Amino acid sequence: MSRTQIPSAQTLQQLAHEAARRCGVDVAAVSGDRPHRSPVNGESLGGVRWSEATEIDAAVQRSREAFLQWRTVPAPQRGAVIKRFGELLREHKADLGTLVSLEVGKITSEAQGEVQEMIDICDFAVGLSRQLYGSTSVSERPGHRLMETWHPLGVVGVISAFNFPVAVWSWNTAIALVCGDTVIWKPSEQAPLCAHASAALLGRALEEAGAPAAVSQVVVGGPEVGEALVDHTGVALVSATGSTRMGRAVGPRVANRFGRSLLELGGNNAAIVSPTADLDLTLRGIVFAAAGTAGQRCTTMRRVIAHSSVVDELTERLTEAYARLPIGNPLEDGTLVGPLVHGDAHDAMQAALKQATAEGGTVVVGGERVLADGAEDAYYVRPAVVRMPAQSDIVTRETFAPILYVLSYDRFEEAIALNNDVPQGLSSSLFTRDQAESEIFLSAEGSDCGIVNINIGTSGAEIGGAFGGEKETGGGRESGSDAWRAYMRRATNTINYSGELPLAQGVDFSV
Repeated sequence: MSRTQIPSAQTLQQLAHEAARRCGVDVAAVSGDRPHRSPVNGESLGGVRWSEATEIDAAVQRSREAFLQWRTVPAPQRGAVIKRFGELLREHKADLGTLVSLEVGKITSEAQGEVQEMIDICDFAVGLSRQLYGSTSVSERPGHRLMETWHPLGVVGVISAFNFPVAVWSWNTAIALVCGDTVIWKPSEQAPLCAHASAALLGRALEEAGAPAAVSQVVVGGPEVGEALVDHTGVALVSATGSTRMGRAVGPRVANRFGRSLLELGGNNAAIVSPTADLDLTLRGIVFAAAGTAGQRCTTMRRVIAHSSVVDELTERLTEAYARLPIGNPLEDGTLVGPLVHGDAHDAMQAALKQATAEGGTVVVGGERVLADGAEDAYYVRPAVVRMPAQSDIVTRETFAPILYVLSYDRFEEAIALNNDVPQGLSSSLFTRDQAESEIFLSAEGSDCGIVNINIGTSGAEIGGAFGGEKETGGGRESGSDAWRAYMRRATNTINYSGELPLAQGVDFSV
């Protein structure tokens, strides 16, 4: 089933500019000669202005000066700014969601859900602003106390990807700001209006609090702008979300200048389906995780590892469900699958399907392009299900498109090995009613991913947990739990109140 009513280019541009203005963006000021197209119809949303790499040095200097003031503001007061930001996000949820749909092609409910993530992380950060706890420990020396304190780190650079054009920035920014840091954001070139709108709302909250405007800055530009941010010695932490290839470039460059990096990179996420699984629940969990966001999430399910006793039935159910997925205009009610972000994504999907077939796979449903009236330059595709005889080269690689590879297993240990036998280690899930299998999958013997789920899919993480993965996923952690520590520096303190000066380890250095 396809939904083919695509609004005109003029209508989409008008929608985008009106939503941006309601968020506080001076559209004329951010307009420029750089092309800016919507994946909804493949046509222009109007040109935008890009920053140059040479502007980064001045931006870092402004951010550093703002940091020297911002770090002295009590954390609960910094939290009050984030509280206000969350209130503004609630007021403009529909506007910002519209921009997400227009610039990256997410269906309305997913776009609104992304803005809700921003609101949720603001709520979390407000509470965190009163809980930046250190610790105390006993000293071996009489009349001494040991303690640990946490302090603001400095300027944080955030580089975000197109698929979550606002939420990932907010994960970093809400936490970094309550920790006392300042932030420079290099957003995806695909979503400049999302970035300007988000920055305008936060800027309003900062202005109302009398905080320096440079506490938060946005620099829209190409890869050279990101590289300048990565290489700048004034940037204490670079939080970068993107491909593993990008992470391989960013990590060493930041490390070479002894900076910190927080990397959220690729995923190749699997669900194991055991013989005891509830297949109705399993089907719903798989279809959302694999086809949602047109397969363009880092947590998208890309592999199903199903027991040989259920794999045929599950594949048949998936085929039927995929065949009736509503595909088309993401702004239209009822649409479940919007467009791929651009033609390169479509080409990569077709190349992967061709390689999968060459490696013995069978495409059982999907893969074809769905042409929408009025959107001949957009790339809508039917999500694909591919039966594979074994985990081959193409299966171990991440293709950022809606392709789901289905493999089978006989022994649970074999399924775990297949889950783990890929370079990436982001998200994983197990559908089962067997408690022993659940416990094993969650243990050190089980999944080697940063996110390990039971009876839910691989995507849709809540902000309360730390988000991130292992191996080529980069090892970073964002969002909830104790991820805040990445944005602060730790100091170990010793207080001597004894009036004497005994040395640790019994050292005698009397003079």
